[in-house]
Order: sequence, then C-alpha cells, then structure tokens
Amino acid sequence: MKRSAATVFAALILATLIAPAWADRDGGWRGGGPRGGPPAMSAPRDFRGQDNHDRRYFEERGYRFDGRYGHNRYYPPRGYIAPTLPRHYRLIPYRGVPYYYDSGIWYRRGGVGFTVIVPPLGIMVPALPPYYTTLYVDSTPYYYADGVYYVWRRNAPGYEVVAAPDDGRIDADASVPDELYIYPKEGQGEDQQNTDRFECHQWSVGQTGYDPSQPGGNVDSTAHAEKRDAYQRAMTACLEGRGYSVK
Repeated sequence: MKRSAATVFAALILATLIAPAWADRDGGWRGGGPRGGPPAMSAPRDFRGQDNHDRRYFEERGYRFDGRYGHNRYYPPRGYIAPTLPRHYRLIPYRGVPYYYDSGIWYRRGGVGFTVIVPPLGIMVPALPPYYTTLYVDSTPYYYADGVYYVWRRNAPGYEVVAAPDDGRIDADASVPDELYIYPKEGQGEDQQNTDRFECHQWSVGQTGYDPSQPGGNVDSTAHAEKRDAYQRAMTACLEGRGYSVK
C-alpha cells in the first residue's frame, strides 16, 4: 500500500510539472478543449506554412485568432509553454536576457520549457515575420503581428518593437495585410531568405519609387495605392525569380 501511494504521489507531481500552461494576453485562457482546456502539444507548429484552412486544427488547441486590422492569423496564447523551440527560431539577446523569436512568436526560457511572451519594448529583429499587417500612423509605417508593433530603424538596421499607437492616429484606409508570404522552394535557409527579401526590396524600390519603410511609402498620397500595388508586383516577380513561392 505504501508503495502504491508513493507511486500515485509521484505521478501527480510529474503531471503537474509537464502540464502546458495556457493564457491569453489578459491572463486567462480562451478556447475550447477537453474539460475546459486545450490538448497538449509536443511543440509549437511551424507557422511559416500556416493557412487559415487549418482553422479547426488551431481552434481545437486553443490558439487565438488575431483579426485586428484584418491580420487574420492564428497564434498560441500568451503563457503557452513549449518543451522545445521551433527549428527556425532566432536567438535575440536583449539587456542580458536571451529571447527566442520565430514567425512573429516570442519565447523566453522558463521552468520546463519555453514560454510564449509579449516581447520587451526596444528589442530589435533583423526581419519582419513572414506575415504581417502594415499600418500607417501619422504617415509612418508600423508593422503588426500577434499584438506586437514594429517600426523600421534605418540606423540599426532592423525593426524595433514599439508601444501600440493610439487608435486615433492610425490611418484605417491604409492599414492592410501584407500578402507577401514567401515559401522557399529550393531549401533556402533563413539567412538566405532575409538576404533575398532585402535585396528584392531594394530592387523593387528602385523600380517603383515606393518604399514601405518610409512614411507614406515616400510617394505622394494620391499615388499611394497605385505605387504600393506596383511595389508588391515587383517584389513578387523578384522573389519568384529567386526560387520562392509567393502569395
């Protein structure tokens, strides 16, 4: 009997240690799963290939649907603990603390795994997530994904995580999803993808005069929509020529 009780107690302790934690940005879990909670996952799904036809997959696991500004993507909730990091993660040290970043999702090491977090303001990333929404705040482009706002810093260079802008400063007509999701058809690694995206960006700016990293695209407001479409077409042509599927 003593051995049986000890075994049960050990099993309860083990279950407590390995249970994944789930919370949304307000500190509570939202979603549907067995007995009020989502099923456990062995690791976060790779979000680079996400499409929204996977709705059932994500909702069954308690993932949040981020529809703000028409972003329309699924993300794991804040507080989710993954036992391992996605294979494409990037280590980004900031003020002596290691942070981990992949496809717009931020992690910190804690306890038995890696916790999904809100990144600290001021941290820099060399490239935007593969899917983001462009906002114009007082004619300055902000890039939005999973509740996080990024602004291009030319002198860094890179994209800085910044505070959310006041809604009244956002030009709602110019806040549109950026559809240039790229998939490497020839096995290009992340560094090569970043290089190709940046070089295609430079080429597309030269071809169209439109620069999405500049306020108002660096074009007259009357030509904004036309120039932005031309820039997107130029980027698509350039990236497809380098062996990517673009959508």
